Amino acid sequence: MDRPFNTDAHVPRPALAAACRCALHGRRLFTGGLLGAGLAAALPASAVTIPECKRSTFTKAVSAQQVEQQAGLQYRQMLQKASGERALAPADHPQLQRLKYIGARIVPFTHDCNDRAANWQWEFNLIGSRQINAFCMPGGKIAFYYGILAELQLSDDEVAMIMGHEAAHALLEHAREQMGKNVVTTGALRLGAALFGLGQLGDVGAQIGSQLLSLKFSRDDESEADALGLIMAAKAGYDPRSGVSLWQKMSSGARGGAPPAMLSTHPSGPQRIKDIESRLPKVLPTFQMASKPDRRFGPPAPLPPAPAKPGR
Repeated sequence: MDRPFNTDAHVPRPALAAACRCALHGRRLFTGGLLGAGLAAALPASAVTIPECKRSTFTKAVSAQQVEQQAGLQYRQMLQKASGERALAPADHPQLQRLKYIGARIVPFTHDCNDRAANWQWEFNLIGSRQINAFCMPGGKIAFYYGILAELQLSDDEVAMIMGHEAAHALLEHAREQMGKNVVTTGALRLGAALFGLGQLGDVGAQIGSQLLSLKFSRDDESEADALGLIMAAKAGYDPRSGVSLWQKMSSGARGGAPPAMLSTHPSGPQRIKDIESRLPKVLPTFQMASKPDRRFGPPAPLPPAPAKPGR
């Protein structure tokens, strides 16, 4: 039986799961800043050979240890809630075994991108929900929702594209970066409003301006994660060309209309596909030289129609 757990649960993502907010996820929710050391360059030595590993200077505005500790706590709380609703896949579930196998192939290559990753306790879990979603939290805490596997009927290579993308968000420390940007941009905008005597009007403008800046940063983060994720998956022996078919499926499987480009937290599907195609000539040689998986898995059976809501 491929589905011995509740796939109709409603398990919310932890706040810090928005650290990897993609088209697969909703918007970020951060409550407060975890202030740490001042701004400094964040360029690991491996970035010389993997330029996509370069991290933002804004990450130094908050403490990595505190962010990872908070993320770990929220991840545990999410798993406890899922378990309580019988929506956490058991260890022997075929699709969870699939995620763990693909993840285990990618993890060894993460150490070359971020020195902290060598000490992370990577985790992969499967949540019983129809949502077309997956996310990553700081410190290598990854979860897939059953819906993204079942509704989109993903191949192993397509799953690896998502896994690489999620791992890339953690490696690039996008949660830390966004926190740092929120601290710096909001503070700078409000200081400017005060200097020019704009009062409350200036404060409101600062909030709006900061939000728009964050949205732009979000699109940048998504593009960075796409680029690095392709490399991570290719190194693990998964075909980066599957990034194209993945986003074709995402576009056809997405519900509702896309928001205006200026207010979108992620690149549009067609733009994303175009960007991935432009990166393939560089990434394909890595895939061709990589050791290939010795196991292959199939997608789960499609989900039956959702049960009717009470009162309808």
